[in-house]
Amino acid sequence: MKMQQKTKFKQTEIGLIPEDWVLDTVENQCDIIMGQSPPSEYYTQNTGDLPFLQGIRTFCDLYPCFDTYCSSPKKIAAKGDILLSVRAPVGETNIAPRELCIGRGLASLRMKNQNNHFLLYLLRNFKNNLIAKGTGTVYSSVNKSTISNLRLPFPPLPEQSAIAEILSSLDDKIELNRRMNATLEQIAQAIFKQWFIDFEFPDENGQPYKSSGGEMVESEMGEIPRGWEVKELKNFGNIICGKTPSKKIHDYYEDGTISFIKIPDMRNKIFPIDTEDKLSKKGAEAIYKKKVPANSVCVSCIATVGLVCLTNEEAYTNQQINSIIPVSSVSPYYLYFAMKELYEKLHLWASGGSATLNLNTKQFSGIKIVMPPADVMVKFDDQNDSIFKKILCNSVESKVLSQTRDLLLPKLMSGYIRIQLNGD
Repeated sequence: MKMQQKTKFKQTEIGLIPEDWVLDTVENQCDIIMGQSPPSEYYTQNTGDLPFLQGIRTFCDLYPCFDTYCSSPKKIAAKGDILLSVRAPVGETNIAPRELCIGRGLASLRMKNQNNHFLLYLLRNFKNNLIAKGTGTVYSSVNKSTISNLRLPFPPLPEQSAIAEILSSLDDKIELNRRMNATLEQIAQAIFKQWFIDFEFPDENGQPYKSSGGEMVESEMGEIPRGWEVKELKNFGNIICGKTPSKKIHDYYEDGTISFIKIPDMRNKIFPIDTEDKLSKKGAEAIYKKKVPANSVCVSCIATVGLVCLTNEEAYTNQQINSIIPVSSVSPYYLYFAMKELYEKLHLWASGGSATLNLNTKQFSGIKIVMPPADVMVKFDDQNDSIFKKILCNSVESKVLSQTRDLLLPKLMSGYIRIQLNGD
């Protein structure tokens, strides 16, 4: 296939499109299923039931993750269907990796010609067209009628397939990197659990400590190896609660290059290398006391509690995130996994009888975890450093691939770049 840029255009209500493309409604091109949430008593943790998605909480770049299942589904999306968010934030999309149950925050769309990958990219490119039709003063939403009547440009089927193939090749590599990173993290987490949960770290003879007769002593957190301590997080490093520079001052964000981490940037990410917002030098200077250096651990503590990530470079965060800047004797990788292990407890501590979860900086700083000796943490870092470097390398590659895809997407979907098909 070759790219070509010469084409004839025609004027439509959404702007210029190639003459041989048709402007049509989603309803004419797709089957649409609106989600319906089953009663909560049918929600389960049984992976033998159908996965259940209420909205986009566990959406990833391409395919969603699952943590909730349903024993009595109301509405079902088939494998390969496009999952579309119909409630704020409207327009987000993923592909159903298998048959699953969808709640009222989602719709399932299926191209009548089966070219669902093209539909994915079409919806992503024209997401703002759908958002503009949303209703609701506080939280926007769209109904089936709105989706059905949305008019979008559809190329001939062979060109649809060619566009989808080009964009999918980039997304497939991004997805491969995501899966590789998930596997690498699982390997590092298994080492963490072996060393710091089961206490089978290598002793001075290279043997598993506890099963080789290593001495254990009682602590307020149960038995721990002799010489280890239980300390509050503030003893592991400096604790910083983030802050948002004024959005009214455009200079704080315009042409920004410094990462500004918010909770959405942390979802399903180990390193948040591609934050939605970037601060300019002026923006960073306005909150200079909130600087988070590389190799710090960020934890979400308001509303969505318990997300954890590592910084690979200097960054700043908003006020929903507390960050631990480790002292030199503390392993950032140890802290990363230690905080992930506290997910359920963080939720419990943050509830405080309120509907909105909130773990303030004072409470966060006072959380107690086990502090291994510095030499053990250094060995743990040495064991895992190559793993995290590979995760970061994959993440950077995926960022470049995403930027390439996002550059091509509007040009392919507008016909500005045409694909010369075999035989043309």
